[in-house]
Amino acid sequence: MVAERLPSPVVAGLALVGVAAAVLVGHDGLDTVVGCGIPSDGYASQTAEDWVTGADHVVVARPTAEQDTNRRDFTKGAIQYQTDRKVTFHTDKVLWSSQRPRHSLGEGFDMVAAGWNVYRDGGKRTKRTTAAAPRLEPGHTYLLALRWSDDQWVVLGEGAAVPFDDATVGRGEWCGRTLSEDDVARGERFSLPDDQSLEKTANGQGEQTITRQLQQAATPTRTKSP
Repeated sequence: MVAERLPSPVVAGLALVGVAAAVLVGHDGLDTVVGCGIPSDGYASQTAEDWVTGADHVVVARPTAEQDTNRRDFTKGAIQYQTDRKVTFHTDKVLWSSQRPRHSLGEGFDMVAAGWNVYRDGGKRTKRTTAAAPRLEPGHTYLLALRWSDDQWVVLGEGAAVPFDDATVGRGEWCGRTLSEDDVARGERFSLPDDQSLEKTANGQGEQTITRQLQQAATPTRTKSP
């Protein structure tokens, strides 16, 4: 399926009912990316409270290798087969861990991520993407809220996989494209006004902001005695 080009102004993170989310590709226009639509999270993933409630670890990590996995062949249609990718990460830093994690985390870990469409005519490979989230590609760094589920690591949802190149929230790969934190900030103008996700409130900032918000969310609120 070929991406459509829509007129300016350009935005990142635009989501419309029945239309894939838009991915910023520069000041020339807007490309829609198949699969980058409205997400359905496995676990709540938007706020710091969601992260400390559902995650086992919050890490800064970068993919170091990938390989195709879970090939699915089709007898009809333009696509001959699809794959996922097994992505190997290096854990650069652990920002927060649950007091009782479901599984320990070492210096490296694997996750399954979106892979490729391979077309019958000519064998062209195109990126498959996850709804409104990074694709998780080598050459980039990510902030990930990880949960051990069904004997594997997963992120809580789209709000728990955040571009983090140069230790900056919102800078890096998103939906298969490379964005800056300014790109993301412009896109946020079109998001829901009550969106108070951790990714949005910390956009353009560093790990200290994330760590502080996680610590605050993990600290029980004490009610003062009368």
